[in-house]
Amino acid sequence: MKSYSYIAQDARGKQVKGKATAENEQEFLEKMKERGLFIKDYGEEDSSSSKSIYKFKTKELSFCCRQLSAMLTSGLTLVKAIDIMRTEQENEKAKAIWQDIYENVQKGESFSSALEMHRGSFPDFLISMVGAGEASGSLDVIMTRMSDQYAKENKLNNTVKGAMVYPIILGVLCVVIVIFLFTFIMPTFFDMYEDPSTMPALTKVMQAISNFIIHYWYILIAIIVAIVIGIKYALKVPDFKYKVDRLILKGPGWGPLVTKIYTARFSRTLSSLYSSGIPMVECLQRASAILTNSYVDEKFENVVDEVKQGETLSAAITRTELFESMFCSVIYVGEESGALDSILEKTSDYYEEESDSAVERLVHMVEPVMLIFMGLVIGMVVVGIYPALYGSMDSIENE
Repeated sequence: MKSYSYIAQDARGKQVKGKATAENEQEFLEKMKERGLFIKDYGEEDSSSSKSIYKFKTKELSFCCRQLSAMLTSGLTLVKAIDIMRTEQENEKAKAIWQDIYENVQKGESFSSALEMHRGSFPDFLISMVGAGEASGSLDVIMTRMSDQYAKENKLNNTVKGAMVYPIILGVLCVVIVIFLFTFIMPTFFDMYEDPSTMPALTKVMQAISNFIIHYWYILIAIIVAIVIGIKYALKVPDFKYKVDRLILKGPGWGPLVTKIYTARFSRTLSSLYSSGIPMVECLQRASAILTNSYVDEKFENVVDEVKQGETLSAAITRTELFESMFCSVIYVGEESGALDSILEKTSDYYEEESDSAVERLVHMVEPVMLIFMGLVIGMVVVGIYPALYGSMDSIENE
């Protein structure tokens, strides 16, 4: 969809300005004609020059959807509900976005089209669901479902962030201890050697590392920054990202745990889409895109092709080898019973509980690795400075 800004004249001769979305220029002009607007000037907007780059968080999306659902259910019109949403926003950027949505809906744009003008602020999944709700006349139900969807997604995000607090603190502590040992403690022991050539090989290596950190710390920072930037750009290379995404799902130890998290998100999204009356092919495309994994995307291209050709969803998903056999069996039962949406919803509840446990187990895998790393560093330091310490003790005894 393209976005067009326009200056027009209505039936009363009043000049109006606004925006509208359409597939092409001809469709845009037809929309304006249907509204009774005489176009004086118009132009296609550059998507890169969007007025707002504010991106709504999952918690905000859940709250907005819940509020809209409550107001629509109570009998308020959509325009009035959006107007109230606009006035309730505390963030100025968010308020500006809802103001723009309100103005466009008031001018005759559909709610989904108004949201699509702010595609960077709202996720494609929400825009699709709103469109489905408008088409079926059940926008209030869809908003409730979206509120639950984003509330659960926010809960999972918070679980991951909360679980990662301790490993992050432990990692920072490791770095601080290593820097402190190599810059303040070890140089004292290196000075104990009257003849540097008598240093053990390990001690010489550690002295070189210490000198590098003390005198060339800026080079070390530059190397770290270069590595971070390099990884960031490497992940934009399709082949490299594909291998990383595959490793995320198939890696030893963490692979099955990540699969549970993916299964929870996929089943919840697929259930929401399918129960809203969206065609299965589009459901699969949207649900797999939620996972943002190129390896999964490639697998689901085959699933979509097979479903288009008449293959059952359970059989097509089983061949991907992405999900547990139990999940594939559940889909089969749902297809046979004609209650795929409700079964998927119940299954997603189960896997969401499993994903919470998976997150905890993933964190528990990281903690011992960091502790072992810290122990190895401290052990190397002790081994490196022990000869100097032992030599100084001998010289004191001889005196």
